[in-house]
Parts: sequence; C-alpha cells; structure tokens
Amino acid sequence: MSDGRMRGNVGWRAGTKIVRTDEGHAQKEYRLERDSIGEKRVPAEAYYGVQTLRAVENFRITGLNLHPELINSLAYIKKAAAITNSEIGLLDPLISEAIVKACDEILTGRFRRDFVVDPIQGGAGTSLNMNANEVIANRAIELLGGEKGDYRIVHPNDHVNLSQSTNDVIPTAGKMTTVRLLNNLMKQLLSLQKALSKKAAEFNHVIKMGRTQMQDAVPIRLGQEFKAYADAIRRDIDRIEKAIDEMRPLNMGGTAIGTGINADEAYLDLIVPVLNEVSGMNFVQADNLIDATQNLDPFVAVSGAVKTCAVALSKIANDLRLMSSGPRAGFGEINLPAKQNGSSIMPGKVNPVIPEVVNQVAFNVIGNDMTITMAAEAGQLELNAFEPIIFYNLFQSIDTLGFAVETFVENCIVGITANEERCRELVENSVGMVTTLAPVLGYQRAADIAKKALQQNRPLRDIILEEHVLTSEQINRILDPVSMTEPGISGIKSEERD
Repeated sequence: MSDGRMRGNVGWRAGTKIVRTDEGHAQKEYRLERDSIGEKRVPAEAYYGVQTLRAVENFRITGLNLHPELINSLAYIKKAAAITNSEIGLLDPLISEAIVKACDEILTGRFRRDFVVDPIQGGAGTSLNMNANEVIANRAIELLGGEKGDYRIVHPNDHVNLSQSTNDVIPTAGKMTTVRLLNNLMKQLLSLQKALSKKAAEFNHVIKMGRTQMQDAVPIRLGQEFKAYADAIRRDIDRIEKAIDEMRPLNMGGTAIGTGINADEAYLDLIVPVLNEVSGMNFVQADNLIDATQNLDPFVAVSGAVKTCAVALSKIANDLRLMSSGPRAGFGEINLPAKQNGSSIMPGKVNPVIPEVVNQVAFNVIGNDMTITMAAEAGQLELNAFEPIIFYNLFQSIDTLGFAVETFVENCIVGITANEERCRELVENSVGMVTTLAPVLGYQRAADIAKKALQQNRPLRDIILEEHVLTSEQINRILDPVSMTEPGISGIKSEERD
C-alpha cells in the first residue's frame, strides 16, 4: 500500500498527512484518518481515532465522562483477548505484548482523557468499544516505534478487537464494572449494619412509644427499633450477594449475536479463564451465549436489589427524621448530630441533612430502576441496543447509594443519642398502654377508658383508679412498659385474666 492507506480503509499512515490550522493565535496539528464513511481530522496528539471522533460529534448527551471502572473493565477484556489470541496463534506475540502493555498503562490511570465518548450513546456501545480499541492501538503503535494513526502496525479492529464484537465486549465490561461497584456498596452496607447493631445495644434499655399509622401504639425499646434497621440492612446485603451471582455468566466468545462467528474454538475455551486471571475476578462462560447476548434481565435483577436497598434506607432515614423532629415541638426522642446550619433566615435551626440526602439518593435510584427495566425490555431479537443507558443509570445508582450509606454512617448513625426522659414522658402520657388492659377488662371496657383519658387529657392510671377497676398494685404490674416490649400478656396473673 504505497499510498499509505491502511487495510480495511480505516486509517491513514501517520506522517503522510499532517494538517496545521490556526485556531486563535495558536497553531494546532491534526492527522487525517479515514473510515468507511469518509475522512476526518483527528487531533495529532489524540490516542483515539476517527470512529471515536464521530461518536463525540454524534452523542453530545450528558457531557460526563465514562465511569473509570468501565474503562478498567475494557482494558482487562482487551488484555485478556490479546493474550488468548497470541496463545492460540492468531496474533503476533510482539503485537500482543504491545497491546497488553497499553492495557496495563490504562489500568494505572493513563490516557483517561482520551476516553471521550459520552456514556449515553447509540449503537449498543460500539462507540465505547472503538474508543478503547483506538486508544489501545495507538499506544501499542507507539510502543512498537510507530506514530499514532499508523494502523498497519497495530489495527484497532484487526488486532485489538480480534475475536471480539461490541456485542460480547460491552456486556462483559458492564458486568465486570457492576461487580466491582457492588462489592464497594457491600462494604458500606456492612459498615452501616455494624453501626446500627451497636446503637441497638446502646439503646436497648430506652423505652419509647411505638407508633402505627402515625398514632400511638404500644411501648417498644429504642434498641429494638435499631435492631430492626440492622436486620433490614442484613437482608439487603444478602440480596446484593445474590445479585452479584447474576453477573457471573459472560457471553465472551459469542461475538456478534452469540453464535461465535469469527471466534476460534480455542479462543472460546480460553477467553473467560484468561480474563479471570488478568482481572482477579471470578466469571464463567454462559451456557447459552445467544441468550446471554440478547437478554439483559440480569441487570434488571441487580437494579432491583439496589432499588430494594434504597427503599429500606429511605424508610430508616424517614424514621430518624421523625424521631428527631422538633427538637421541642416534635417527637424529640433522639438527637441527630448537628452538621451544618439549617436556615439562612432562622438562627440556630439545624436540619436533618444527612437523612435527607439519603432520601434523595433513594428517590433517584428508584427512578433509575424504571429506566433500566424499560431499556432491558426494549431489546429486539438477537441484541439489546440499550446497554449504554442501563450502565449509566445502574452505575450511578450503585455509586451514589454507596456514597449515601458512607455519609449516613459517618455523619449520622454513629452520633445519634437518645433523649431518655422525653421517651419516658411520651410513654407515660400515652393511651396506647391501654392495650395491655384488654385481656383483663375486655376490649370494649379498655377502649372506653382510653376514650375517657383522651377526652379529659388525664393519665390512664388516674381513670382506672377512679373507676375502681384495678388496684394500684395491679396497675403497676399491668402497665409496666418494659414488660410490654416482649411477647406475652404483660404482668397479668392467671386469675386476673378470668
């Protein structure tokens, strides 16, 4: 090819065409690259190429960068593919070595500014895959002594993408990234569970009024409430562990639609074990590569587990805001750590900002789950083209939930204190304790006493004594709030139930 054009009509040899333009007072250099659509100027210093540049022009959607872990996942995949292709004799060892080294450099954080495509893009992730292929190819070219754009040395498609397709690379990258992010979320949730359990033990002696439907119910220990929160988070951890298993099967080797076209059988056998070796992760090859290529329900399952966790966290945040409300005109049962001024006009006001941010993250996660659900449903036939929006929302959900949990623990949970006197006062003045009278007096008689106590704004004890229903000793036993927080009929002797 004496004219310098590359096979596949994908690029022009660097150095044959350098364009210099004046931009303001500075002169900028470009190299000319060509793809099947035509020729474009690529900044001379860029490691990405023409196909990436077209994606940048076409998909100006979020203005955000790709997730760093997604870039790492792509580097692991390309590294594993280069090693595998070399081992089975499909790729020159020198080229494989250069690709592997380029991937290792990406894994150290280099070349991040060259991953320029938008997280939300058309084409089922082809732009993302080619961005990685071009950056790796151009760096490998440099390592072999060439100039960026000289794709005769290392070609983005023929070498870096050998034995692969966007349609097995991108789902695999999404699963790898999801697992890494879920592992981080699990660490934060374990920290939260531990903090809640510690508070459960600390508050186990504090008696407070339980409430149902925002009305007085029966007494409960504050420690019991926090133990319930800790157990709810434990269930979320269990769900996320199961969700990680949904990500284990990969369709690597399935290439375009799962049939494995253009992938050697030896490559199919080796690619997932090699990927596990280079990444330190634990995946398996899907039993049915066609199914694993076209169906994205595993990501819906993961999103569902994350959403469920968000719901539990938001409910806990709601409870803490209620119990800390006031501090004098509300429940005022607990104190949340004061973290910042709460008002620009009301001096001394402190708001429950940490639970509030947990609520807001939860709302966003719930909305993201709907997007993920609809995107997975919208796939047609042998491929789902909507993985980019699934990944964008799923990664955001997992990340932000983890960050919310982290601040929840550090800036709220560990610093919560109980207002024991206030809790006791609310219990003693509540008619909810009348529940323990029902087994002795009957439901209707107990209800009449409660109604009278409310109407006259008097303690239950006074009404009971006044009507000579029970003795003072019996009242003390039956209305003992501590005994009401455990199973059984509180403080009642068998003869008193007859």
